[in-house]
Amino acid sequence: MDMCSGSILKKMLLFAIPLMVSSILQLLFNAADVVVVGQFAGDNSLAAVGSNGSLINLLVNLFVGLSVGASVTVGHYYGSHQEEELSRTVHTAMLLSLFGGVILTVVGTIGARQFLIWMQAPPEVLDLAALYLRIYFFGMPAMMLYNFGASILRAVGDTQRPLYYLIIAGVINVVLNLFFVITLRMDVAGVALATVISQCVSAFLIVRCLIKEEGATRLIPRELRIYKDKLIRILQVGLPAGFQGMVFSLSNVLIQSAINGFGPVVVAGSAASSNIESFVYVAMNAFYQATLSFTSQNMGAGNFPRIRRILFTGQLCVLVCGLVIGNAVVFFGHQLLRLYSPNPEVIAAGLERMRILSTTYAVCGMMDVMVGTLRGVGYSVLPMAVSLVGACGLRVVWLATIFRMEGFHTIDVVYWSYPASWLLTFLVHVLCFLWVRRHFRIKRGIQF
Repeated sequence: MDMCSGSILKKMLLFAIPLMVSSILQLLFNAADVVVVGQFAGDNSLAAVGSNGSLINLLVNLFVGLSVGASVTVGHYYGSHQEEELSRTVHTAMLLSLFGGVILTVVGTIGARQFLIWMQAPPEVLDLAALYLRIYFFGMPAMMLYNFGASILRAVGDTQRPLYYLIIAGVINVVLNLFFVITLRMDVAGVALATVISQCVSAFLIVRCLIKEEGATRLIPRELRIYKDKLIRILQVGLPAGFQGMVFSLSNVLIQSAINGFGPVVVAGSAASSNIESFVYVAMNAFYQATLSFTSQNMGAGNFPRIRRILFTGQLCVLVCGLVIGNAVVFFGHQLLRLYSPNPEVIAAGLERMRILSTTYAVCGMMDVMVGTLRGVGYSVLPMAVSLVGACGLRVVWLATIFRMEGFHTIDVVYWSYPASWLLTFLVHVLCFLWVRRHFRIKRGIQF
C-alpha cells in the first residue's frame, strides 16, 4: 500500500479494518481459553487463567515493543526505497525475535510460581495459575516470530495475510481447547497447550510467507544475522516502546494485586470483563498501528505536510470506534459475561468493572494514536517518559494514597485509576506533539 498519496481516510480504513478483524479474531481465539475453562472447569480455573494476563504482558511487552521498532524502521526504508537497508532490517528483526522468544521461555518457566506469589494470587488458584503460565511460555519463540513477521508485513501495508494466518491458527486453538478440556479433562494445562500449538502454526505460516516474498522483504534463512546499525535503529524506537509497555504492565500487575485482595469471585469477574474489554482495545489499536505505519512511511518519503492530516484522521477514527464499541459492550455486558461464567456473582463483579472502563476506553485509544504519531516521526523516548509518569506513575500513586483512604478502599476506586491516567497522559502527549512540530520547524525547517 502506498501510504504517501491519495485519500488518507480511505487508505487508513483499508489498512486498519483487516488489522482490526485480525486482532479481534486473535482475541476471540484467546478468549476460548477463558470461556472453555469458565464453562467446563469452574471459577477457580477461570481465575487462574485470567490472573495471568497482566503478568504475561509484563514479561513479553519488552520484545513486543522491539517489534514496533522493527515496524518503524521497515516503514522508513520502504518509504525511501532503500531496498538493501530494508532487507538487512528484516533479517535482523527476525533473528532478534527468535532470541527474545528463547529468553522469555527461560524466564517465564523458571519464575512462574514466584511471580504469582509476588502478585498475591489467591492460594486456591496458585497451583493452576503456575501450571498454565509455565506451559504458555513454551510458546514464546513462536509468538515472537509471528509478531515480528506480522509487523514487517504491516509496515509495508499488508494486513491481510497476517489475518489469514491468525484465522487458521485460531480455529486450531479453539478445536484443541475443546478437545483437551472437555474430552481429555486437562483443565488449564489443556488451554495452555492448545495456545502453544496454535502459536507454532501462526509462526510457521508467517515465516513461510516471508521466505516466499519477492523483493527486499524476502526472508532468506542462511542470511539471518544481526546487523549492528539496523539493531541500533530498531532499539532506538523499540526499547522505549518496550519499556513503556513493561511499566504499563507493571502498573497493571500492581492493580491486579489489589484486585486479587477482593477474593476469587471479583478476580474471576474482573478477568472476564478484562477479556471482553480487550476487544474494544484492539479495535482501537488498529488505528494506532495505522497512524504509526502511515507516519513512518511519510517520514521516510519526506512527505511532511501529510503527517498532521494522518494524526487528525487517526484520532477521528479511534474516537468513533472507541465510543461505539465500548458502549455496545456495556449494553450487552450481562449476556457477554454469561459466556465466561454462569455464576451471577461473577457476572455482577464483571459488570462493575465494565461500566467504568469500557465507557471511557475511547480516551485510551486517543492517547495511543498520539503515541503512534510521535514514534512514527522518530520520537520514542518522549512518549515513553510521558506514559511512565502520566499513566503508570499516577496509577501507583493512586493505589498508594487514594485507595488506602478510609471509605475509598473499594474495587471501584481501583478501576477508576485507569481512565484518570488515560486522560492525563493524552493531554500531555498533545502538548508534546505541539513541541515536536515546533522543533521540526525551527531546527530542521520542516513544517507538518
